[in-house]
Amino acid sequence: MFIHTDNLFKHMSDLIHKIATKYAIRLSLTALALFWINIAVAQHKESKKKLDLADNLQYKVEAQAAYADGKTPLWLNANKYGLSSLEEKNGYVRATLERPLKTDSLRHWGLGFGLDMAVTQNFSSRIVAQQAYIEARWLHAAISLGSKQQPMQLKNNTLSTGSQTLGINARPVPQVRVELPDYWALPFFGGWVHFKGHVAYGIMTDDKWQKSFTDENNSYTEGTLLHTKAGYLKIGKEDGYYPLSLELGLEMAGLFGGKAFVKQSDGSFRNYSGEKGAKAFLHVLMPGGSDDGESVYQNVAGDILGSWVARLNYDADTWKLSLYADKFFEDHSSMFQLDYDGYGEGEEWEKSKKRKFLVYDFKDMLLGAELSFKYDRFVRHLLFEYIYTKYQSGPIYHDHTPNMSDHIGGDDNFYNHLIFNGWQHWGMVMGNPLYLSPLYNEDGMIMVKDNRFKAYHLGADGGRNKFNWRMLATWQEGVGTYQNPYLKEKRNFSFMIEAGWRLGKKTSKSRWDLKCAYGMDLGKLLGDNYGAQVTLAYKGVVK
Repeated sequence: MFIHTDNLFKHMSDLIHKIATKYAIRLSLTALALFWINIAVAQHKESKKKLDLADNLQYKVEAQAAYADGKTPLWLNANKYGLSSLEEKNGYVRATLERPLKTDSLRHWGLGFGLDMAVTQNFSSRIVAQQAYIEARWLHAAISLGSKQQPMQLKNNTLSTGSQTLGINARPVPQVRVELPDYWALPFFGGWVHFKGHVAYGIMTDDKWQKSFTDENNSYTEGTLLHTKAGYLKIGKEDGYYPLSLELGLEMAGLFGGKAFVKQSDGSFRNYSGEKGAKAFLHVLMPGGSDDGESVYQNVAGDILGSWVARLNYDADTWKLSLYADKFFEDHSSMFQLDYDGYGEGEEWEKSKKRKFLVYDFKDMLLGAELSFKYDRFVRHLLFEYIYTKYQSGPIYHDHTPNMSDHIGGDDNFYNHLIFNGWQHWGMVMGNPLYLSPLYNEDGMIMVKDNRFKAYHLGADGGRNKFNWRMLATWQEGVGTYQNPYLKEKRNFSFMIEAGWRLGKKTSKSRWDLKCAYGMDLGKLLGDNYGAQVTLAYKGVVK
């Protein structure tokens, strides 16, 4: 949570806060404004063909069945946009009809839409509206309305453990989203600097599931709203045959509004009401305000979190190497590694008296490397990731008081929050699935019980002709949370191997796809689980 006082504006830490949160957060909005101001420079030949909504209308019918001894293994259920289950026997039948927005790539404007429904067995709900959206584009800018699966940025979506903020592990949230979906060359930089990003507001859809999961005996929320924003800069000029490029980004999100029913230590419930109206939307866009019930120690309204992300690419003729990082944060200490600690004592306990700052260790990070081979190779991608989250600014959190002036902003408690139920939707964390999703909890508590861990991850895929394959392997060591640590470190090894076949002629507009996967978990963290999964899909193009 972001801590601030009136006098903090006098000192360096608040200056950094203003620059990084006020101006960096505005990066996406500023770039969008620049785009519209300079819209005339983006000229291309427009197709004169009449718009046909049936053009490139794609369909897909898919059936999946899974069986496990224990729970469904991690890599058979994670990073599937929440369309998964932990039950021993589960499955679904799914039908999708979609017109991609890129169908109108030769036009100044375009339209896209999609409907994706599933009937499930042993899932968190019987009928799932996985996607239902409509979207429009004018030149580079796009707007969408509804639930749509949004891919991760700056990471491999099939091999990575997942982004720590905007991941692909939970069901899509219905939202209004304005974005530049693809990199656009900013004016005045000779084609060297590119930008993409988005701003979105939505509403969570798991109210009934929360009441059912908790049996209304543990904390839950109703009507929670979601806000996400991101901006990415790319420095490079691929069309000039320069192999090196650098991508830098800031991803931020917030849960706000609605009502929270928080269980107290005596078993009673305390009700909290989130901010409402225009101020609520403004305070989550540029963090401010306060939560219900706060007095002396005021935090910004809602649950605010995010990641600094970066990716360095070297693109050679036959291969490509990328190094990337994802630095997650939930407050000042983990966002800037710096916090103000120079308050007075006694009657001056709320005043800034000294130029004193607390510097935190730079430990928590997801680091990755990806090697890609071009053309027809049996091995196409090799990926390695290391993720460490045990530090979280240290184990101590202490707000300054009249008797003790030290302010120590530790115990960040990643993915959890005192009022909101944390960074989850329908029981699955909305970021990286190595944080233990609430769906694993057997006591009806919606919280992440293992957010302090380190992990090593390998991913690989490839194929030839009609055959393709994928492999994921992860070693994880978890210690729980600072509030509830494990008595002994829990270890876990998760593995998955998947093989796929394309059935039918290569030139056919429709085809059958068959995938078979085997996965397992070994260890105390997730338990010993073994499972198999079969997926059969038929897809094609209406017109």
